[in-house]
Amino acid sequence: MRSKRALKNILITLLLQIITIFCGFIVPKLIISNYGSEMNGLLSSITQFLAYITLLEAGVGPVVKATLYKPISQKNTKDIINILKTSENFFKKIAYIFIVYILLLCCIYPTVINDKFDVLFTISLILIMSLSTLTEYYLGITYRIFLSSLQETYVISITQILVTIFNTIGIVLFIFLGLNIIWVKLMTAIIFIIKPIFLSYYVKKKYKIHFRDEIGSYKLEKKWDGLAQHVANIIYENTDIVILTLFATLNDVSIYAVYILVIKGIKSLIEALTSGIDSSFGDMIARKEQENLSNSFKIYEFVYLTIITIICISTIVLIVPFIKVYTMNISDANYVQPLFGLLLSIAGFIYEIRLPYSLLTQAAGCFKETRNGAWLEAIMNVAISMFLVFKLGLIGVALGTIIAVLFRTIEFMIYTSKYILNRKIMDTFKWFVIIIFETFVIYLVNNLFFSQLTFVSYGTWFVYALFIFVLTTFFVVIINYMWNRNTVYNLKYLIKKVLKK
Repeated sequence: MRSKRALKNILITLLLQIITIFCGFIVPKLIISNYGSEMNGLLSSITQFLAYITLLEAGVGPVVKATLYKPISQKNTKDIINILKTSENFFKKIAYIFIVYILLLCCIYPTVINDKFDVLFTISLILIMSLSTLTEYYLGITYRIFLSSLQETYVISITQILVTIFNTIGIVLFIFLGLNIIWVKLMTAIIFIIKPIFLSYYVKKKYKIHFRDEIGSYKLEKKWDGLAQHVANIIYENTDIVILTLFATLNDVSIYAVYILVIKGIKSLIEALTSGIDSSFGDMIARKEQENLSNSFKIYEFVYLTIITIICISTIVLIVPFIKVYTMNISDANYVQPLFGLLLSIAGFIYEIRLPYSLLTQAAGCFKETRNGAWLEAIMNVAISMFLVFKLGLIGVALGTIIAVLFRTIEFMIYTSKYILNRKIMDTFKWFVIIIFETFVIYLVNNLFFSQLTFVSYGTWFVYALFIFVLTTFFVVIINYMWNRNTVYNLKYLIKKVLKK
């Protein structure tokens, strides 16, 4: 049952990410082409500043999710409702604080961008772009967490698919009609408000979750320990653009935003492979199924790391050629930055390597045990990026991210091996050796034989991308099979078992 539900979550979330990536590349290109690179930089910058309000979430989301596993496995409705009401009370407080933060941002942010845009215009964008986040905190986030804990991520994904498609169609239509960017963003905000409203309605109707007589008195003991994990992730996601906004130019922000669009697209595609997996592991941990947990994680680790290695190595090789084609007719900024593209791709790769291990610590509720590493990662990222941005610009923020993320990834690998999986640390670290070897070989082959190729259209790039993907897949699968033959045998057995049910 858990395997089939996890597979369903993965497949539908994968479909969501493919649609999101496709739509995600359409919108920025239209904005840059019709409104300019500085406008794209402004929108990206405002988005990141708004994202910092999630710091106040204090990591409660993962803690609530981890806390729900036990009462859900025991079908303890009373505790479930108490936990959800406590969560809802907390997030509504965040919504009220968010309103104050928005007002402060409206006063301060226009002075940061050095009069590049009219003050009232900038304030209007901030207010409009904040609407969907405000609604999410006030209405939808608790129900999203509940569905995820139930391993029903597919409901969230289907809703997001519909919202994304309608939003993209609306943006294309509004831009085609020549409307001001204010109207474009307002339409986007209205469409994205639908998601939290629907999730709230769905959960209340299907699971009869109502809080009429519940005050929400459940004590979330690990809330503040979850804060560290949350802060580190927020800083990873948003610090670079904020630092570039403060110490560089909006054109630099736009360049970064275009590259990170590719990295985040790949990241979202990969993270579809983890959809609902943490809930499955959380259920095993709650039931004390140690042997099942160890065997299941080993199989998942093999499949996940094989797939992400293929995708991320391909990204390292293909990102700059893609950006050349994507920005071919744009001349107001230099988007072809080979070293920056390489470093940002490596940072994203390292982050994806750590994902199974970080999800496992969350499923086990090990927030306190790993909080110090999270704080150190956040401090390292900010400090190194700020120090290097003055000398190296875009390269500096990418290096800061690589160093901080690498440190945190190693910590997660050590902790999960020693305290959750009870296996030798080298059983985990062998993956680093394999991945580094595979990346080096493919990157070297590309530089020796294909670095002089030129691309004048998406068609020529796609043919090259297909070749690199097939080459990488062939090489990685062979190497990983040679190193993990027993795991491959267990994987085949599991697939046959699932198909028979």
